Amino acid sequence: MVRNKILWSNETKIEIVGFNSKWHVWGKPGTAHHLSNRFPTVKHAGGSIMLWVCFSAAGTGRLVAIEEKMNAAKYRDILDENLLQSAQNLRLGRRFTLKKDPKHTAKIPKAWLQNNSVTVFEWPSQSPDLNPIEHLWKDPKMAAHQRSPSNLTELERIRKEQWQMIPKSRFCMQKSAKLVPGVTLDLIEKIPGRLNDRRTPLGELNWIFTAITDTIAWNVLPRDLFQKLFRQDLLVASLFRNFLLAERIMRSYNCTPVSSPRLPPTYMHAMWQAWDLAVDICLSQLPTIIEEGTAFRQSPFFAEQLTAFQVWLTMGVENRNPPEQLPIVLQVLLSQVHRLRALDLLGRFLDLGPWAVSLALSVGIFPYVLKLLQSSARELRPLLVFIWAKILAVDSSCQADLVKDNGHKYFLSVLADSYMPAEHRTMAVFILAVIVNSYSTGQEACLQGNLIANCLEQLSDPHPLLRQWVAICLGRIWQNFDPARWCGVRDSAHEKLYILLSDPIPEVRCAAVFALGTFVGNSAERTDHSTTIDHNVAMMLAQLINDGSPVVRKELVVALSHLVVQYESNFCTVALQFIEEEKNYTVPSPANTSEPGNLTPVRDSPAIPRLRSVNSYTNIRAVTTARNLNKSLQNLNLSEEGGPVAFSPGNLSTSSSASSTLGSPDNDEYILSFETIDKMRRVSSYSSLNSLIGVSFNSVYTQIWRVLLHLAADPFPEVSDLAMKVLNCIAYKAMMNARPQRILDSGSLTQSAPASPTSKGTHIHQAGGSPPMPSTSSSSLTNEVPKPPARDQPSTRPPYTPTLGGQAPHSHQFPRTRKMFDKGPEQAAEDGDEPCGHRNYISAALQTGLCDWSAKYFAQPVTKIPEEHDLQSQVRMERQWRFLRNARVKRQSRSITQRGVSRLDDQIFINRNPGVPSVVKFHPFNTCIAVADKDSICFWDWEKGERLDYFYNGNPRYTRITAMEYLNGHDCSLLLTATDDGALRVWKNFADQKNPEMVTAWQGLSDMLPTTRGQPSTSAHSLARRVSIYLDRSKQGGAGMVVDWEQETGLLMTSGDVRVIRIWDTDREMKVQDIPTGADSCVTSLSCDSQRSLIVAGLGDGSVRVFDRRMGPNECRIMTYREHGAWVVKAHLQKETDGHIISVSVNGDVRFFEPRMSDSVNVLQTVKGLTALDIHPQANLFACGSMNQFIAVYNANGDVISNIKYYDGFMGQRIGAISCLAFHPHWPHLAVGSNDYYMSIYSAEKRLR
Repeated sequence: MVRNKILWSNETKIEIVGFNSKWHVWGKPGTAHHLSNRFPTVKHAGGSIMLWVCFSAAGTGRLVAIEEKMNAAKYRDILDENLLQSAQNLRLGRRFTLKKDPKHTAKIPKAWLQNNSVTVFEWPSQSPDLNPIEHLWKDPKMAAHQRSPSNLTELERIRKEQWQMIPKSRFCMQKSAKLVPGVTLDLIEKIPGRLNDRRTPLGELNWIFTAITDTIAWNVLPRDLFQKLFRQDLLVASLFRNFLLAERIMRSYNCTPVSSPRLPPTYMHAMWQAWDLAVDICLSQLPTIIEEGTAFRQSPFFAEQLTAFQVWLTMGVENRNPPEQLPIVLQVLLSQVHRLRALDLLGRFLDLGPWAVSLALSVGIFPYVLKLLQSSARELRPLLVFIWAKILAVDSSCQADLVKDNGHKYFLSVLADSYMPAEHRTMAVFILAVIVNSYSTGQEACLQGNLIANCLEQLSDPHPLLRQWVAICLGRIWQNFDPARWCGVRDSAHEKLYILLSDPIPEVRCAAVFALGTFVGNSAERTDHSTTIDHNVAMMLAQLINDGSPVVRKELVVALSHLVVQYESNFCTVALQFIEEEKNYTVPSPANTSEPGNLTPVRDSPAIPRLRSVNSYTNIRAVTTARNLNKSLQNLNLSEEGGPVAFSPGNLSTSSSASSTLGSPDNDEYILSFETIDKMRRVSSYSSLNSLIGVSFNSVYTQIWRVLLHLAADPFPEVSDLAMKVLNCIAYKAMMNARPQRILDSGSLTQSAPASPTSKGTHIHQAGGSPPMPSTSSSSLTNEVPKPPARDQPSTRPPYTPTLGGQAPHSHQFPRTRKMFDKGPEQAAEDGDEPCGHRNYISAALQTGLCDWSAKYFAQPVTKIPEEHDLQSQVRMERQWRFLRNARVKRQSRSITQRGVSRLDDQIFINRNPGVPSVVKFHPFNTCIAVADKDSICFWDWEKGERLDYFYNGNPRYTRITAMEYLNGHDCSLLLTATDDGALRVWKNFADQKNPEMVTAWQGLSDMLPTTRGQPSTSAHSLARRVSIYLDRSKQGGAGMVVDWEQETGLLMTSGDVRVIRIWDTDREMKVQDIPTGADSCVTSLSCDSQRSLIVAGLGDGSVRVFDRRMGPNECRIMTYREHGAWVVKAHLQKETDGHIISVSVNGDVRFFEPRMSDSVNVLQTVKGLTALDIHPQANLFACGSMNQFIAVYNANGDVISNIKYYDGFMGQRIGAISCLAFHPHWPHLAVGSNDYYMSIYSAEKRLR
């Protein structure tokens, strides 16, 4: 109709006090001045605002406040900014008619209307009976008068609210008979069906009405109010659904329903139009249904709403409002016709993240999906398992409801169904793991449902996530539930779990350790049989002592702590004997070495503070020299007043105040310091501790104690913290039991006799990243350690960390829960006030949070494309930029090296390093260079000549950094450092003004055998000599640890002062191969070629050995060259298919070998007394440095192209004795570090750069 295409517009003024019109009063003669007939007035009506509005039959358009005086230009601006947009919002199309005030006849507005092709509807002015906009002004004016605004700001807010609340019935009054022809009131009274039968017209209308009112209430009301009115009670919900409908009907008759407290208005919600349409469709069928008996056609309402919900899922932007149709989707779950589609859409919605699950729970999803578990339809199984996994990953508080309604049986059947995909069985076992978690009724129900047998059948499944959660589920059902443990014993569950201890996936190994730890940590009484089983499990777990994953080692400490508590008295005996042995053994400690700069007196106190946790590394940033770099971390002992007194347990036992202030594990100081434990770990391996009373030195308890000693010296700080906590708790208990007992007051600590294997154990707390708070009570074992300051982490999946095993040019990312070199779950201390001695509390006191951390996988989107694979994401664009930069560097550097380098002595960088450089490494593609001194790393920008960062590596003071490698140098780089105690550490966020963070650390080599340069240590059979050499290794000058990295395969080759070459798979975080060198001297250099699977090793005895890692340990050494007569400084394997082996010894002889020939093919002689050498991988150059302040650069023919010497004089170069040097992987740059702390970089002549 024509009237529906008319857009009405006008202006008016609204005043704060009174109406802008005349007032009429009916009264008796002579009463005009009575108070009842008079109205108060304010000068200028207290202020007013001028408004311009428009509307059509479809609703209200824009409302604009006119702040300035209205003129032609102002009117044109109002039309330009609001008219066409209002017409578009009201869906009037491009052709509509404007009805405006006739007084606006100026030329400027007319020209604008003509230019924009707007038809003007001419109408005489002052026609209130014909112009509906004059009637429409009544609503906002009356509201302003009734609500009595106090200022113009409040008046403007009221007029906005009232304008939006004007019902559509004010614009266009329509009769029902014209919408649905042939429907009368009598027919409406005869609508067939029942309210509870959704297949009939009446039942479907009731169903749609319920869905629509729930949707309106959920979108308008606050969440807590919606739960209170529409979800807690069915009668209340029905009452308020009728209230919403009554409000809409009454508003159309200018009546306002009132509630207390007042509810937000809902009568203008867009879903009421869907209700009108559904009613019209239903009523239109009444004549034929009643009179002719035709079948009722179901309304398309729910199908259309599902389509709208699907559009929201697929087409919406990421940051958007919640979908209005979510309550309707839940209602559709009751329909068999739409159920499958609704479950699919609901699952996609829940996969958006925890916020989506929270929204669904606020709507009331729980009873709907709980009822669906009674369905036997196989097609619903994958969807229901997925939805329940999403729900329980966010809210696990519904265990009792699931067990009460036998919901666990549904997931047991899914787990036992071998035809179900592994992904769905994984979700089912995750749900069961949540059901049995700390819930005895759930454990009993699942045990009766044969959960243990079903889980054991899945242990060999190829899906790693399924194996992981099967192990976690077994661990949880065994936790504090003895019947399940004995069921596992009957099924040999612990023996079947052993296979997972060597699983290629670190998370699976960690889950297996967790399961075995809970298996031995049960608090029931022990028999000889169960004790034997515990011992076997403990010895199997001990084999993971050198696992490459810190997550596994952290869980290993927790698992062994369960055994320690079960057999506390035995471990107390072992601890006392180890402490006595360490006290009586007079070996120089690292703190007492005479190395300059490291002499620190021992603290005059019975207890020596432990090494601070490296969790604080993120805040370590050096600002001065290396000597004052974080002394609290470098010094194992602190000095106080008084002379140095060596630590001994005897001092502690004779101290009268020890029981109240010292030695408590919750104090700032530990009984066993880091130095003491490290010394005990090494010394005990060579001494004969045969005097243990009642416990053999080779017993299980002794071996586990050694394992804990080793873990206390772990390079990863969180592992070390946990192990230190366990050791000190037992040491404290042992010292308290060993001292003479006194009769104490009732309020004091009472000491008991040594506990038996079945008695209650001590309360072991979790170690945190910060030192424990001191306690004022000797019973501080029961006081909780404060929670360490956690690093900032998002609630979503952990940020992308580049993996090591990257396929060039892309970094490899293994699709599992934890990305490569992710440290895994943070340790979470639990609050608790239970007294010391409750074994069932140890799981809460000492834990890694593995299960909760693993459950986050199911809470995050699993179907969403990873950000690094999204072509438009910031991460992907940054990666593309890095790849373009890499290609440019390779192209430009290749053009220089192909022309040939005739000299390399132009000094482009020189600066003083904070410490003496020992290892230097160029980043392959950016302008960053890493310089390592003894225990710290400095980063320089060699192009700008400025220092970027300097931080502490975390290695003990008596060790030194001997090698560095960039991992994933082509992408998001990580830095690997190797120290001469065999430890490997990987860092990220370096050299970019962020806090460097240790990504992972592990013991790459164990039992390092220090040697002096030039000869093996054959006289090291004496324990004292071996330990003293170990402690003073930096002065002896051993090979330390050498590494080589294969970016293509993700393999790391390690060797050094050992007799093997150990290969680590960094993707699996585990050792894959040990290759024996077959020599009695150390390995001084490593080089590998992934294409030919060859490894070349230079040794301290002068030999060069070639290994093929594809062959067995006894056949892998394929060639040995013995032409060098002294220590091999460098052995390099060229990467080409027919590449040669280049080796150089300290005597200066350079030899070229063909791997298939037994003799060298070329020999060059350089200067003798080399201290450092490197070979350029692209430019056929090699450079050597010596103690004589001399650097020589040679080409492949042996010709000297540059000599860099120390020159006297004012302008001469001054270089110290060369300590290290390295070529850039691509540019013709040579970095040189000298003993005078200076770091220099030399390049080709300027015309080539």
